Amino acid sequence: MSAEREVVLTKRDVEAKIVPAGTEITIPKDNFVTITQSLGGSFTVAINGNLARIEAKDADALGKEVKFVDFETPADGSVNENQIWEALRSVYDPEIPVNVVDLGLIYECQVENGSENGNVVYIKMTLTAPGCGMGQVIADDVKLKVEHVPNVDKVQVDLVFDPPWSNDMLTDEAKLELGML
Repeated sequence: MSAEREVVLTKRDVEAKIVPAGTEITIPKDNFVTITQSLGGSFTVAINGNLARIEAKDADALGKEVKFVDFETPADGSVNENQIWEALRSVYDPEIPVNVVDLGLIYECQVENGSENGNVVYIKMTLTAPGCGMGQVIADDVKLKVEHVPNVDKVQVDLVFDPPWSNDMLTDEAKLELGML
């Protein structure tokens, strides 16, 4: 995580999404942006009075490098559920410096090893607000991170809103991070 805000000059044009609307924009080369959050490989930047999310694949546009977690591959060809949860803990809401697990957004995670579709991971998750424009971005990030776990052949992420999310679902660690304890 960025301990403090950092101003950088974009090295190239870079695609971003306005937070929280999710509107796609292009930040031109040679623009100053302020990195306000760099967690889980993605970046939240302030530009022209807005926050925008830049994906890990575009870290070079900010002069940054992102290293993904290297997992040990289970020799039996199965999926290690602990690795799935570690991958999920590397996904962050672009506005909140807490991962989706500690936010209480992951309702269910099931691993089906050796199905007709291979090793499949099913995830049910929610959002802090049903109308969140970044919802699909966060769900896509969940899918991407879990797909990088060894032996995972397919990931299905379903966004659900029942039960509705509340701050009672936050872990104690999340509450402490957010100043709620």
